[in-house]
Amino acid sequence: MKAGIVGLPNVGKSTLFNCLSNAKAQSANFPFCTIEPNIGVVNVPDLRLEKLEELVNPQRVVPATVEIVDIAGLVKGASKGEGLGNQFLGNIRETDAILHVLRCFDNDNVVHVDGSVDPIRDKETIDIELQLRDLESVEKKLDKVNRAAKTGNKEAQKEAAVLNELKSGLESGISVRAIQVADDDRTEFVKPLQLITDKPVMYVCNVDEAAAVDGNAYVEKVKKAVVDEDAEVIFLAVGTEADITELDTYEERQLFLEDLGLSEPGSAKLIRGAYKLLNLETYFTAGEKEVRAWTIKIGSTAPQAAGVIHTDFEKGFIRAEVISYDDYVQYGSEAKVKEAGKMRVEGKDYVVKDGDVMHFRFNV
Repeated sequence: MKAGIVGLPNVGKSTLFNCLSNAKAQSANFPFCTIEPNIGVVNVPDLRLEKLEELVNPQRVVPATVEIVDIAGLVKGASKGEGLGNQFLGNIRETDAILHVLRCFDNDNVVHVDGSVDPIRDKETIDIELQLRDLESVEKKLDKVNRAAKTGNKEAQKEAAVLNELKSGLESGISVRAIQVADDDRTEFVKPLQLITDKPVMYVCNVDEAAAVDGNAYVEKVKKAVVDEDAEVIFLAVGTEADITELDTYEERQLFLEDLGLSEPGSAKLIRGAYKLLNLETYFTAGEKEVRAWTIKIGSTAPQAAGVIHTDFEKGFIRAEVISYDDYVQYGSEAKVKEAGKMRVEGKDYVVKDGDVMHFRFNV
């Protein structure tokens, strides 16, 4: 599961990516690795993992991860191949969620491609290019479906009606995620198209240091502009985050954050937001050898969660022994949780909850 960083040139995308790519930006024990020049595997900051480490004292700790992709800056005309348009649209299609960086700071020394700072205009520039590409995809699909619909095929007629709704919305400048479609129709007809503007999005407002704690007027404008999109808006001072990553020790970085009035780097908030945006959650395994955070899709059953560790665990699943995170912390150890009768035994239909501490029984 990957989240792609997008935006116009010079809005702070690469600086943000570089902040995320520097282990020091997170904490003393949150490393990072690069798969390709523009893909980073970033660990998800999670205080629960640190608490379990404190209680269990394992030999090692393994956090959950999320992939972040730095995608080339987009320009007007990208849907027609301008700039790196085709490459950009190809890269973004391969991601599962979008982190849309908007410039929300004034600085005469940083040139804006359109000559002035206006995050709403910038957002619309990118939206239009993505909508045009999606419109092209919908029209191609509609041509095929219409031929089947004309023969009296009821399913094709139903699909054509949904596609026409998408076409009308896109032509009006509405992203697919904001077009009202019945849930069943969205699952059956819209999701398989993998349309770019149907991907969940988080708007990342890049502010200056003075706005790092409370945001600014630009951020408020963005929040108002996206109110119908069911999208999250966060703000962080990317340049300041870059300065923090240059400091040598964890203590120095914490002092810098305290001086700014921040409890943690904005990039940590962004990573957790990206994780949530991708519809992911975490369960834990905890033992003397290892405390580990495992990533699953929200709504996963116990066997599916077991399969993340190894496919044999899912195939031969017998039962799961489950402790809620809060109970683990309250009683302080697995043994004391058992004594208190707070460990549950769950079967194949159990839907895993975020933060569950689990042990699987299986037979292959």
